[in-house]
Amino acid sequence: MKHTQVAVLLFMQSMIALAGTMAATEVLFANVSGSVDDEGTCQCSVYLPDTTFPVQKAEQLEIIAATLSEKFETELSQVREYSKMLELYQQQILNLTIRVEHMEKSSVSYTELDFQLLKVEISDLKRLVTQLKSSLVGSNVIVEQIYLEITNLTVLVNELESLDKTNILAIRRQIVSLQNQLKECEEGMNKTTVPPYFPPGSCIHRGLLNVSQPYIVKLNWRGFSYKYGSWGRDYSPSNTGKEVYWVAPLNTDGRYLEYYRIYSSFDNLLLFKPMYESRIRYGEGSGAALYNNYLYYHAYSSRHMVKHDLKTNTMVLRKELPDAVTSNRFSYAGVSWQDIDFAVDESGLWVIYSTEKSMGNIVISKLNETTLDVLNTWQTRQYKPSVSNAFMLCGVLYATRPMNTRKEEIFYMYDTSTGQEGSISVIMDKKLDTIQSIDYNPTDQRLYVYNDGYLLRYDVTFQP
Repeated sequence: MKHTQVAVLLFMQSMIALAGTMAATEVLFANVSGSVDDEGTCQCSVYLPDTTFPVQKAEQLEIIAATLSEKFETELSQVREYSKMLELYQQQILNLTIRVEHMEKSSVSYTELDFQLLKVEISDLKRLVTQLKSSLVGSNVIVEQIYLEITNLTVLVNELESLDKTNILAIRRQIVSLQNQLKECEEGMNKTTVPPYFPPGSCIHRGLLNVSQPYIVKLNWRGFSYKYGSWGRDYSPSNTGKEVYWVAPLNTDGRYLEYYRIYSSFDNLLLFKPMYESRIRYGEGSGAALYNNYLYYHAYSSRHMVKHDLKTNTMVLRKELPDAVTSNRFSYAGVSWQDIDFAVDESGLWVIYSTEKSMGNIVISKLNETTLDVLNTWQTRQYKPSVSNAFMLCGVLYATRPMNTRKEEIFYMYDTSTGQEGSISVIMDKKLDTIQSIDYNPTDQRLYVYNDGYLLRYDVTFQP
């Protein structure tokens, strides 16, 4: 009985502890009087509450919890999307701000198109942020800040466009218009026009109109150190189809003419295949010229002209040029020892020089190529040491002067048929600084130029 009483007491204590965890207003059991049976066993009755579990309430609670969880996940997903959009908008606004600041600082860096593009981008941003605001419940500080920045940018861009204090937009429009006009002009000039044809040796045109870009043939056969010299094509009125070319570099002192080469064709000249190489021991300067198979040059340290036979490599005639000043007194500008300069054109052989009587101005004499007698003389008003070189074309003297290290200008002309002189402007490109000689050939109507050791060739265009 003692053990039974202990078990009942323990059970009662556990029930009392359980009852303490329940609501205070709910009675889980009631105390009743016990009794002892005949065998001495203690008996009592315990009354427990309804043990039925509230399943419906638990299911309802579970449904509510699931619904709340779904709503939470949806809202969290939207917040994440809004965060990404806000970061993108902030970056776009930063880019726009930088562009507008650049426009403020640089008064010539913006155009009307810049303003229009900025306005379109700002308008798009404003529309997107407005949609974002309407989708949010309540106020969002970041969205409101972005919207304010966009509004400020709109005002700033409008102010920049309206200011235009230096009329930049108007100037830009004028520049575009001028560029279009220039483009039309260039297109008109670039249209291929065939220059009029004039038979070789004829002078039925009205003089020099233009020259082509230089055709760089090659370096002279003696090398780069031989910067002075002359070269060209022989003009033979009786045999215009014959090709004979000469190249005559001076020695490195820029004065002494000692060696020359003759080529039977232009291809052979390119391939360094001379017909022969000869030595003459008494030439001076870069003023040599080849006419009808004879080489004409200035005799060393004298005022004599020399006629040299190519076939025999011998001097056949030597004659003094009356009143010619030598000893490098009136040579060309930048070209020493070219006191006497021979030239060939459609009418024959010429010589260009100066006298004391002309005070250094250019004197032109027409020569008899057989006897070297002076047939006629013209005195110009152009100072010879102020020009870089000269040549004859259809009885007209043309003189050049340097514009810079890569351009030469044909700027002066003297017509021996009328005695009239004048100025022109024909630009010649060149490879190096100094032009040592210019020789015109009536057969192919080209200029042959010796330019600091390089052999250049130009096509000539005439005025119709």
